[in-house]
Amino acid sequence: MPVVQPLDESSDLVWIDYAQFGERFVAHAVTAARIESAIAGMADHSVTVGPVSLGPVGRAGVLAQGSVGKPRVFRIGPHVTFEVTVPVSLTLKVLLGGKKLRLEARVEIDLTLHARTADPLLIVIDIPRIQRRDISFVLRAQAVESAWEWLLDPIAGVMQREVASRVNAMLAEPKTRRALVFDVEALIDDTRSAHRDNAQFDWIGYGEFGRRFFARIVTRSRVYQAVAGLEGRSIEVGPLRTGPRSSAVVTVRGAVLTPRLADRAAPTVTFDLTLPVILDITVDVMKANHYRAHIEVPLALVARAAEPLLVVIDVPPPDPADIRMEFTAHGVRAAVLGALARIKKQVPEQVAAVVRQELADASMRTIDVAARIDGAA
Repeated sequence: MPVVQPLDESSDLVWIDYAQFGERFVAHAVTAARIESAIAGMADHSVTVGPVSLGPVGRAGVLAQGSVGKPRVFRIGPHVTFEVTVPVSLTLKVLLGGKKLRLEARVEIDLTLHARTADPLLIVIDIPRIQRRDISFVLRAQAVESAWEWLLDPIAGVMQREVASRVNAMLAEPKTRRALVFDVEALIDDTRSAHRDNAQFDWIGYGEFGRRFFARIVTRSRVYQAVAGLEGRSIEVGPLRTGPRSSAVVTVRGAVLTPRLADRAAPTVTFDLTLPVILDITVDVMKANHYRAHIEVPLALVARAAEPLLVVIDVPPPDPADIRMEFTAHGVRAAVLGALARIKKQVPEQVAAVVRQELADASMRTIDVAARIDGAA
């Protein structure tokens, strides 16, 4: 599993559902800075329009040359929506009746971008196709003779249409399209995405994205990587006094064997974990009596979401009544020992107490997803 971030043990976790987690994930992951980085490749692209003939029988000719500036991104509204302004600077050379006119133009493209989620676990920055109405066009010149004035509106219309066409082509370039698609599963697996070159997407809502995140990311193999470390963990209980007048001294020493993990059909991502434990038990009553206990501790591992953006493997403490135990005595005297019934009851209770203590700190079962997103930026 990913590296966990320690939490303040005194803090109470505030649970949220998978759908809320999906909304928070997208809101945290898609920032103005990340969008600026994704579309930064547009900056400094050269733009050439023309030569274009205007007026009756091509009476005038226009050639425009310039470049795209650095896009500016602003977040708006409660949803993951952004206003983007793409500046374009142009120098226009106009030829009319053998005379030349040089103009400077300030062009701004205004767009509204949405962060959308798609199958299987994608975040896509959806940029609508640029229309002429999205482009503001301002010509700057110190003085324009009246003979040229009839050209200004046609020039503006041509430039708006042509700039829209060229910027749309830039956004359609494979490199730019890939930069606008984030395959969350591939990023977590550190593998190459098979979806970043998609031209079409199957859109899903943020809530469905959150549910898929848990189903596809919190997998049995990943969870097993975490619980496999329990194998070999020592368990020690005692010495305890039991029996009549507390005359028996009980010492328990043992270890966790290989854990077993299985999927469970449930509304939330849940696994059944079985911890097999082998114990050597010594009961000292006048002399040492030895026993071997094979124990299985059943646990439910539930993947839950918590504020602000945490994945927590929640593990309810075990009930001693659910712990299965096979008890073997070494020797006839040990088998008929009077305190045996009490010992058989105490051992599961003590093992359950040890497991509860191990589970008390939720920090080792918690992943701070926001910190991982920020660390990967």
